[in-house]
Amino acid sequence: MIELKEGDKAPSFTGIDQNGDKVSLAEFKGKKVALYFYPQDNTPTCTVQA
Repeated sequence: MIELKEGDKAPSFTGIDQNGDKVSLAEFKGKKVALYFYPQDNTPTCTVQA
């Protein structure tokens, strides 16, 4: 896994959205995007970090 710093360009990737559909970062080219990753969904840690 790569470590990004503020201002770094995100690498191209595809993931699954909340509806189970594929979504690619490339779909948002030219737009501002905020990415939020959290490894422990539905746990006390997740709630504290959010």
